[in-house]
Amino acid sequence: MLIAIDRYGSITLPASLRKEFGLEKESYLELSVEDGGLIVLHPVIVHRAVRLNDKGLSMIEDARKSGSGELPEWLIEDMRDARTDTEQEIS
Repeated sequence: MLIAIDRYGSITLPASLRKEFGLEKESYLELSVEDGGLIVLHPVIVHRAVRLNDKGLSMIEDARKSGSGELPEWLIEDMRDARTDTEQEIS
């Protein structure tokens, strides 16, 4: 299969490959270069990193202690996804 690199350095993966590998808009691929200059792309899942300052950490700690605080829905979803990803078998 022959694909071209555009003037911005981007490539377009054919729709048939994107569909076959479940790649959608904003999917991530890890690029590696193997012996002999072979370029390999591997689909990967990237989870958002959460960074908190001291005030944010303190608020979470207070919520945990009181049992009354609620986590944002997006964070609950990310935590659920992270658990699911670790339980999947790699073939």
